Amino acid sequence: MADLLTGDRFGALFHAARRSAFRLETRDRYNVPSEQERIRRFLAGDPDEDYLLGAHEWGAMTRAAAAEGRPFRRVRVVTLPLGDYSRYALWSAQGNLGAGEEIRYLDRDRADTLGLPVRPPHDAWLLDDERVAVLRFDDEDRLLGAELLDAPAIVEQHQAWRDIAWKASATRAEFLRSL
Repeated sequence: MADLLTGDRFGALFHAARRSAFRLETRDRYNVPSEQERIRRFLAGDPDEDYLLGAHEWGAMTRAAAAEGRPFRRVRVVTLPLGDYSRYALWSAQGNLGAGEEIRYLDRDRADTLGLPVRPPHDAWLLDDERVAVLRFDDEDRLLGAELLDAPAIVEQHQAWRDIAWKASATRAEFLRSL
């Protein structure tokens, strides 16, 4: 496997995005240590409402990017019925949306029929329509890092997937109404 960007090197990709960042998010679960307590509280019926205020590094960054005209967008491909993590992510998206990020939802079966890379999951960030950060995970759904690619054919494929996913997906409010 190629040299993976992790930690600050990975985070620097988002601060360096000059025009846009788009993520095709296709996993049903992400095992992120910093989310474990928030997920536990959410599932117990005691969600961390303060988290929705976006007073954290990601929220501050996406808020600044939105104000500068550098949109952060993503399409979350989800399996229905929603599992615990997807329900948590749908709830917590309110904070991301409040910080200026655009998040849309697409049913996995529909995404599959559209030819999107969802079986097996393929998560990637398309940055400035110039580079792709393909996210790599272990068998426990923990992020290992990102492989940064800039070959024109790979960038073009991710641009096409972005366009297909964005057109076929629904806003959070639309998706909630469809459940």
